[in-house]
Amino acid sequence: MENLVEIKDVDFAYDVRPVLKGINMNIPRGKVVSIMGLSGCGKTTLLRLIGGALKPAKGGVRVAGRLMHELDLDGLYDMRRKMGMLFQFGALFTDMSAYDNVAFQMREHTGLPESMIEDLVLMKLHAVGLRGARDLMPSELSGGMARRVALARAIALDPMLIMYDEPFGGLDPISLGAICGLIRSLNDALGATSIVVTHDVQETLAIVDYVYFMSQGAVVTHGTPDDIRKSGDAFVHQFVWGEMDGPLPFHYPGASYAGDLALEAARA
Repeated sequence: MENLVEIKDVDFAYDVRPVLKGINMNIPRGKVVSIMGLSGCGKTTLLRLIGGALKPAKGGVRVAGRLMHELDLDGLYDMRRKMGMLFQFGALFTDMSAYDNVAFQMREHTGLPESMIEDLVLMKLHAVGLRGARDLMPSELSGGMARRVALARAIALDPMLIMYDEPFGGLDPISLGAICGLIRSLNDALGATSIVVTHDVQETLAIVDYVYFMSQGAVVTHGTPDDIRKSGDAFVHQFVWGEMDGPLPFHYPGASYAGDLALEAARA
């Protein structure tokens, strides 16, 4: 199967602080792939490398066969027009209506007449169930509605690649279920490829085709959702099943509790 995104031997650091170490990933066309791990493990940094906002210290990121860090400005903008991004918490333009948020990219990057833009915007809003909310401002939308408008904006130009940065954060169960279903159904309907960066495990495993699991800037395991659920890696098992204790201990390292009590008693 042809890969849309290929990440090979990528290292990245902010100044002298290493963030990514020897990352290798393949994202096949038409699939929904998740990158999971604890906060701070480098998931969002990977999205920035894929989008060309950052350049790797070593290795390369190819999207549709093009090495992102070698593109000139025109080439980079051309590639970004083929990508959609759902930012954490939506990041809607606060002074624009739902309609204008979705229309923004069409007006900026195409020469389409306003009548055609209107048809397309209403089509995208209808796809996320919010055609009737076209005139509402972001302050008038619930968290789940705002996330769905942001999703309509992300697919405004029918991108080949859609990236989701923590799309489920702060959502109630109904809204979360709606966003999960839309990620899968819109990817399949558009013939797109999706990358979902998240630490919401069970919701994500229900909709994705493949998972890369990261820890401390490296890929520790990867496989199908069933592979991840059955993983023998102690850290992955603790993360997937939300166990209190494991490789990540419940108690912060310190002296023994009995020792602390004895010391206090001696001081008294």
